[in-house]
Amino acid sequence: MMADQIKIMILSGVREQGKDMFAVQVNDEIFVLDAGLKYPDSSLFGIDVVIPDLEFFEQYGEKVAGIFLTHGHADSIGALPYILRKYDIPVFGSELTIELAKIEVKRENKRIKNNLFNVIDADTEIDFRNASVSFFHTTHSIPDSLGIVVHTGAGEIVYTGDFKFDPTAEENYRTDMDRLAEIETKGVLALLSDSSNAESWYPSVSEQDIANYVVDVFRNAKGRIIVAAKASNLNRVQEVLNAAAITGRKVLLTGRDLAKIVRTAMKLGYLNVPKGLLMRVKDLKTVPDEETVILETGRMGEPLNSLQKMANRRHSMIKIHEGDLVFIATTPSHAVETMVAETSDMVYRAGGRVIELGRSKNTSGHATGRDLQMLIDTLKPKFLFPVIGEYRLMEIHKNLAVKTGMNAKDIFIAKNGESYTYDHKQKRFFLSEPVPGEDIMIDGSGVGDVGSIVLRDREILSDDGIFIAVVTIDRKKKKIIAQPQVTSRGFVYIKANRQLMRDSIELIKETINNNFEHKKFDWTELKTDIRNDLEKFLYRQTNRRPVVLPVVMEVNQNRHRVMQKKNTTTTNDENTAKPTKKPQSRNGRKPTAKRHPLNVTKAGKKIVEKNDKDQ
Repeated sequence: MMADQIKIMILSGVREQGKDMFAVQVNDEIFVLDAGLKYPDSSLFGIDVVIPDLEFFEQYGEKVAGIFLTHGHADSIGALPYILRKYDIPVFGSELTIELAKIEVKRENKRIKNNLFNVIDADTEIDFRNASVSFFHTTHSIPDSLGIVVHTGAGEIVYTGDFKFDPTAEENYRTDMDRLAEIETKGVLALLSDSSNAESWYPSVSEQDIANYVVDVFRNAKGRIIVAAKASNLNRVQEVLNAAAITGRKVLLTGRDLAKIVRTAMKLGYLNVPKGLLMRVKDLKTVPDEETVILETGRMGEPLNSLQKMANRRHSMIKIHEGDLVFIATTPSHAVETMVAETSDMVYRAGGRVIELGRSKNTSGHATGRDLQMLIDTLKPKFLFPVIGEYRLMEIHKNLAVKTGMNAKDIFIAKNGESYTYDHKQKRFFLSEPVPGEDIMIDGSGVGDVGSIVLRDREILSDDGIFIAVVTIDRKKKKIIAQPQVTSRGFVYIKANRQLMRDSIELIKETINNNFEHKKFDWTELKTDIRNDLEKFLYRQTNRRPVVLPVVMEVNQNRHRVMQKKNTTTTNDENTAKPTKKPQSRNGRKPTAKRHPLNVTKAGKKIVEKNDKDQ
């Protein structure tokens, strides 16, 4: 019997935070593990989200047996709408994960194919032609998170997804240690393990301690409490609801995402919401401030934009005022720490105050360094692939594994787009042919139509603005018909730089005349000359490099010919027209023209319309 051909494909989610997607190939079947997105940093101007390279499904789609989801956060399910838009691939996940995935898919695709979604649990094992797939419970900030095991002839390939260890976690959140021990007895070939919190050595505070802390915050608050949290962090949402019930407050949910997720979690029994706890917007007028909790969430990772609008009195429903407490109940990523500080400043200016959970408690939904070593010690993998984390975190993860006794040669710090094939004779993984691993950027409804060139232009626009030059020419007579017009946005203040504008106009004239005199006419070349000369001139004058956009128009030669022909014909007709006798009336008086008011009005209207068009 031939040995299975085994590959581990790193499609996305390494050397970065978010956008998790990996794949295991056994012979001619591919099992995709997660399909997430990431939210852009400040360098991706105007980009909404970033997803993995969909070219993978174009090349390997027929071999993909299914997409297997670990949990319901956007970094695990966010790319599904764009994949399922074009490819009919079965999706497997826990009940809550599948419901949240459907909400995500429906946001982009109004018609979803429910037959593609398959609900599984930690006791499920699915047999495919070349391998089988099973699952195990993990602890994360959302219920029913699962790890995934692909069973191959050479051993188990384990993917943790986002996880941590917390012995005090509730049943729906608890890692199944017995199942991990069972997996180890079958022999773990490779472990793909979460690296997000590898640099943290101190254990995270238990969720019980956090729940008690939230209650204390609520008890000590005198006015309204505005809680900022992630909509999909159901563990934190439950703690906020519990604290509100204990302290006699009512809760207002804001944001469509939160309402959908809370309703779904309530329906499935993952959230316990006491009757009468929730209120509506109109109840804000009647419920006293000291009995009010406003739960604000944001789709884009952290709900900071909404808080800023509240502080600046631009939010449609909520305005922060004197006595309000803003409780940031999520641990912000490093990328938004500056934004958190700016938001806190705005809240204090508006009369409120801020408490950040992350400053008071060491909390995270991801495994600490000790957790990672504990997992390696439990599973005893032959090979380790640190995933889900930036490069430094993957390196720290590797060093932690070496301290547990693993050989550094058996640990792979992979790149997106790399593929590793298992050699049964040498019993090792070797780097093989690459797979698609580029970023696909989503801007509005466009998928992948914004690339590095567009982003570079947006960066230049944000730095030095745009300079527009408009000129009309007659290329046959080789002359400029109208004075060039110049304007700018984000470059210089025009009223204070009139001389610069006048000099730019003279330069445009000079460039066009030089082109007419020394070159054969070509539209592209003429625009290039104008752009190049203006760029050099503007840089010499200002030390800035705006985007120069030349607009060159040509007078309509055909229209001139038609008008000339029409005028000539009219003149000739007038010259050759025969004189007619003036009509005489029977009584010898001059006849008077009969005028119909309606006809005159119509004619007059037509003339006005024609004049308007000419103008």
